[in-house]
Amino acid sequence: MNINRFFKGLKAMLLDSPRKAQIYSGMGAIVHSQGVAFRVWAPNASKVYVMGSFNNWSETANPLDSEENGYWYGDLPEAKVGDEYRYIIVNKDTDETYKRKDPYSREVTNSNGNSVVVSPDFSWEDQDFSPPNWNELVIYEMHIGTFADKPGGKPGTFKSAIRALPYLKELGINAIEIMPSAEFAADFSWGYNPSDIFAVETAYGGSQAFKEFVNAAHQNGMIVILDVVYNHFGPSDLDLWQFDGWSENDKGGIYFYNDRRAKTAWGNTRPDYGRPEVRQFLRDNALMWLTEYHIDGLRWDSTLNIRSMEEDGTEIPEGWSLMQWINEEIKSRFPNKINIAEDLRNNPWITKETGAGGAGFDAQWDPNFIHPVRGVIKAPDDASRDLNTLRDAIVHQYNFDVFERVIFLEAHDEPRLPKEIWPGNAQSWFARKRSTLGTVLILTSPGIPMIFQGQELLEYNDFEDTDPLDLTQRETFEGIFALYRDLIRLRRNLEGNTRGLLGQNVNVYHLNNNDKLIAFHRWETGGAKGDVVIILNLADRSYDSYNLGFPKKGTWRVRFNSDSQHYSSDFGNSGGCDMIAEEGEKDGLEYNGNIAIGPYSALILSQNPEDVND
Repeated sequence: MNINRFFKGLKAMLLDSPRKAQIYSGMGAIVHSQGVAFRVWAPNASKVYVMGSFNNWSETANPLDSEENGYWYGDLPEAKVGDEYRYIIVNKDTDETYKRKDPYSREVTNSNGNSVVVSPDFSWEDQDFSPPNWNELVIYEMHIGTFADKPGGKPGTFKSAIRALPYLKELGINAIEIMPSAEFAADFSWGYNPSDIFAVETAYGGSQAFKEFVNAAHQNGMIVILDVVYNHFGPSDLDLWQFDGWSENDKGGIYFYNDRRAKTAWGNTRPDYGRPEVRQFLRDNALMWLTEYHIDGLRWDSTLNIRSMEEDGTEIPEGWSLMQWINEEIKSRFPNKINIAEDLRNNPWITKETGAGGAGFDAQWDPNFIHPVRGVIKAPDDASRDLNTLRDAIVHQYNFDVFERVIFLEAHDEPRLPKEIWPGNAQSWFARKRSTLGTVLILTSPGIPMIFQGQELLEYNDFEDTDPLDLTQRETFEGIFALYRDLIRLRRNLEGNTRGLLGQNVNVYHLNNNDKLIAFHRWETGGAKGDVVIILNLADRSYDSYNLGFPKKGTWRVRFNSDSQHYSSDFGNSGGCDMIAEEGEKDGLEYNGNIAIGPYSALILSQNPEDVND
């Protein structure tokens, strides 16, 4: 028997015999070894085709097959990675034809362009990356288009941001929160107008560049948190609008509410959180960032507008249940990834567990910190500073967990604090002294601290997407940069002296509203290097010997003095001396001691093991 002839015959028989085509799961362009499969949801279509560079943009060469529940599917062996494409959708009632981008596009040529088939492959090098615990996080809010950009020309990119990562590493940052980077209309934007929520902004470099950024951040010891926008889409350059030709009340069609619930401050583009396919669309998007891009957490923009209509307070129950559903899945599959809400209504149910009826977020931006603290810091005269307000902001928490809140004083939609302290003179001594007092509070109060890009350089221009951050300002404000760096190192306990700043416990034990001096104690388990005392003088006067209570007896070491001339030559260098706490009740504590402190200054103190003298 001729074995070669046998195998040739067997091969021919197999090739000639009918075989069942494989159906690939997933949505959008599904890349596999034999080509690309396509699946799209268009329940009001009578016919759907896919056209692209693989068929010379023929509108009828490649029809998709109808599946159940309004889905359409086709497998094209001739399609490949890099091909551009669009869907041709014929409405079943009107026979009108619509050319649409893929809602699940991983990349588009631009917000008004075509979808692009993208390879899922990437050579990740973060297998050994171990993210920090949430109580160790120091977040840096970053806008890719302005962070490491130069004036004029195009926006900054993921590649330019990668080059600046050593700068953040030196500062001590271990968490980067990226403002929205899904495809948006035009090249310059804050990012809160997404046109294609699965695609990465083309002007920033697209999907591969984003993966390179996350990979590089992990190699520099930083997690990446992505800002996602699910409370509205667009409103411009929005192919989702009346996607398959159907709509009611001249509203948005299958992806949107078609009644009064569609209305938002940004247009009538609130997604329909009650429609199963839209819920799946948003859930798939959240999981995509965590899986395909190795993102370490999400920050949800304006959850208030997911759970309610902000204009009149009307609740949207299906918005609440959507957040619960996605948060439950993330917690189940990725328990170490953090989910943060921007709700800003001081609502403890946002971070309650879903089993108790809560939305299930891990943390939320805390309005009860930023607004009262800013108010105290920027008050024009010392007499009007209410330290009771400051105390309440320091101790505020949700559900008995201090790390369920993110605390900050500047963000993309807040005015710069130095400018508010002294409009027109934001680089003055007063603006520098008082704004850095606020920085001390961010990095010593219980919570997850966050700073906004440029805050560490005394940036005083309010954020604009066309105004790049000037990183050369570090040369001018090297001392302010050093102050932030030293505080971050203390907050993260990198020197091993301030473990208490990572703990749950706080006691504001000294509050002198007449002389404007406040002191609080932070600890985890306490003891040497675990008890931390923070003292702030919010008045324009210094003290050579001010008596207050201390939690332990013995020598207390000054780990930080914001009045040090190391931070600015015109600072007074007052205080900064180690002191001894002795027996004698003060402020409800068993021990007391005298400290020296400069005007508008802060001290951070702790003890070494040999200092404790119980």
